Amino acid sequence: MTETALEFATVADMAARLRAGALGPVKLAETFLDRIAALDKRLHAFIGVTRDRALAEARAAETRLRAGVDVGPLHGIPYAVKDLYDVKGAPTTAGTRLLAGNLAARDSAAVRRLGAAGMVLLGKTHTVQFAFGGVGINHDHGTPHNPWSSTPHAPGGSSSGSGVAVGAGLAPVALGSDTGGSVRIPAALCGTVGLKTTVGRISRDGVYPLSWTLDTVGPLTRSVEDAALVYQALQGVDLADETTIGVPAHDVLGTLETGVRGLRVAFGETLFFDDVDADITAAVRDAGRVLQGLGASVESVDVPEVAEAMAEQRRASMIAAEALAVNGRFIDEQFDALDPVVAHRMKMGRGLSATDYFAVLRQWASLRERVTRRLAHVDALLVPATMIPPRPVAAIDASVDSYADANFRYLRNTAVGNILGLCAVVLPCGFTRDGLPIGLMVYAKPFDEATALRVAWAYEQATAWHRRRPELGWAR
Repeated sequence: MTETALEFATVADMAARLRAGALGPVKLAETFLDRIAALDKRLHAFIGVTRDRALAEARAAETRLRAGVDVGPLHGIPYAVKDLYDVKGAPTTAGTRLLAGNLAARDSAAVRRLGAAGMVLLGKTHTVQFAFGGVGINHDHGTPHNPWSSTPHAPGGSSSGSGVAVGAGLAPVALGSDTGGSVRIPAALCGTVGLKTTVGRISRDGVYPLSWTLDTVGPLTRSVEDAALVYQALQGVDLADETTIGVPAHDVLGTLETGVRGLRVAFGETLFFDDVDADITAAVRDAGRVLQGLGASVESVDVPEVAEAMAEQRRASMIAAEALAVNGRFIDEQFDALDPVVAHRMKMGRGLSATDYFAVLRQWASLRERVTRRLAHVDALLVPATMIPPRPVAAIDASVDSYADANFRYLRNTAVGNILGLCAVVLPCGFTRDGLPIGLMVYAKPFDEATALRVAWAYEQATAWHRRRPELGWAR
């Protein structure tokens, strides 16, 4: 089947239609609400649809536009949020039925900022339980269905529903969170764009935490420009999240389309390409040739800090220990009611001593300082987003060992970026011989989202991978 242009249009395209009067915010919201109703029984991207709120916000956006009040490029654009984000009056379940009664008293900071930018909230998307996993499987609420295969394949986690919602054209924008790859993995596996921001760029107030040290907020979108537009609206100081204090907002739109001529781009050769699927390796290497053709200097660099970060055996327990600070009561009192994979992974945090915790924090700080110096003469790294493409859910979930293997292969290349404090953009760079998406990851130094977006935009404009659409006749 041929999907309509509107359902897979970019934010920029929708905004142009809204301002030309060819489309109204109410009609736009209804289009996506109807599409969710038609397809989400199979796709399972949404845990809850905020239809009444969406239509009310769309009517308000339409009234303002008719009155000549335009609050910016996101005015009237629909979006969704991961079920970690507080939405007033709705439960924030963090992927578990144990939090079904956790009703939010107010919107999270990110939802408030997108509301101020004129956006229209469609609903909340599924996540891995407690956002603790890179595969995207949820044994409690159910697993979202990757739109690129009629047979259930991994959507990527933990922002699984957000990846599927954007990948399937159920929403043009969806917010995720990224602690070890939870924005970037679903973006790679579902064929969308995902922006991993630097801690401190966007407030996490009202976002159910996994790891206060590593958690970041970021969008999944249909294009790099759309990611930049949403990021521009989200960033800024918020006294409710102390990591943002002293971090000034910056303009990423002014440099977005300036091209890559003269930029120094490099393949990160330490660990990132080891044991990676051949189709993925070939696609990412080819992306370097594309950027070289656009005028960038493309080379290879060793980044030993990557191997050091991954060799630290206590790193897995770090996130688990911080997660226990929030979720320990469930582990202690309702362990058998939890997803067994998530519960056992989180329980590992009990074995981390306070001495080890602070020792690893100091090690990470040292690694971040060293990698920033090592990359002083490199503007961006090019690496595979994941080691493997989407795999069938049944094969991954066949045993604890198969799940752990897939989880590692999805998380390895992304998790190290959180440890090292890097920012990143993931975007489509090809498809496997089975027709499944491949993600290119563009890493940039901490707080240099502008360069990551600039490189990603140049590549996207020079290729057509982002224009492919999944065949969704099976989902109707």
